[in-house]
Amino acid sequence: MALRFLKYGSVYFSITVIVVSLILGGVWVFVAPIYVFVMIPLLELILPSSETNLDKVEEEVAKKDIKYDLMVWSVVPLQYALLFFFLNRVGDGSLTWWEITGMVFSFGIACGVLGINAAHELGHRNTWYEQTMSKMLLLTSLYSHFYIEHNRGHHKNVSTDEDPASSRYGETLYAFFIRSVRDSWFSAWHLESERLKKTNTPFRSVKNEMLVLQILQVLFVAIICAVWGLKVMLLFIASGTIGFLLLETVNYIEHYGLKRRKIDDAYYEKVMPVHSWNSNHAIGRIMLFELTRHSDHHYMASRKYQVLRHYDNSPQMPTGYPGMMVLSLFPPLFFSVMHKQIRKYKETVGGEALA
Repeated sequence: MALRFLKYGSVYFSITVIVVSLILGGVWVFVAPIYVFVMIPLLELILPSSETNLDKVEEEVAKKDIKYDLMVWSVVPLQYALLFFFLNRVGDGSLTWWEITGMVFSFGIACGVLGINAAHELGHRNTWYEQTMSKMLLLTSLYSHFYIEHNRGHHKNVSTDEDPASSRYGETLYAFFIRSVRDSWFSAWHLESERLKKTNTPFRSVKNEMLVLQILQVLFVAIICAVWGLKVMLLFIASGTIGFLLLETVNYIEHYGLKRRKIDDAYYEKVMPVHSWNSNHAIGRIMLFELTRHSDHHYMASRKYQVLRHYDNSPQMPTGYPGMMVLSLFPPLFFSVMHKQIRKYKETVGGEALA
């Protein structure tokens, strides 16, 4: 039990792979994408998944073990070290266009798979310093509004048409990208505007968190441009874009085809484990800080990653997150697999949350 936290150290191996891609150049720039989106999906097709949950005593011990927190906190300095190294590396005039492309994708993976994922976990914490760490990580992907919209919008409206980040039955990933990226940003402005109105706080105020976060993003990009130049700034924006599109790909697969029933004109049924797709595939679980046990996360958002649970009645993905993300890039194949999974779930469990 005392060493159980060590399995989440696999995040450091992912960071090492990205560093190798950036340092060695040449064909090595594609090691990180191949590792994340080829090797891991193949392994998860072979390796067994686990539905085992911690018992109550183990849960209490794990929740109080600071080593799990340190693991997530460590992503912050490591992500910024990767950013600094990336900015210096892609500014090297001797690199070919395809080497730069590989490095942009490698750092984009760091933004999406490491930075935003850890930011998601920290954003649900109730301490000011962990919430600050969450915002720092989101800054490296220029997706700071996620902190507002995800916590105050997505978790309230998940699996309804009011939620930009819940994909609809028959909706392609590419159509979802446009809708979710656009509407999530506007939703964050709306949520913050409503909060300010309740306290009679003017829009132009340092208490307008959305406004402050957007200004910080502009300043962040401007500093990068001033220090490293326009070319490096554009490459950074490209990596950040890859990062937040990876996040949106995860959003897409997590709630595809799931809907909460509307009780009346104003209310939906309570969010339950049946309203999110779950994955118990081991590699995806540990490299993403248990994000793949998404059913329990939405059922009880305050639960720390190390104690998230499996529910027998939650819809189960046919493979892990990395494999599902790749599959979603090919809509006909994705629909074929997931619609079959939906039919299977309806037959075995009832599928009351399905479209």
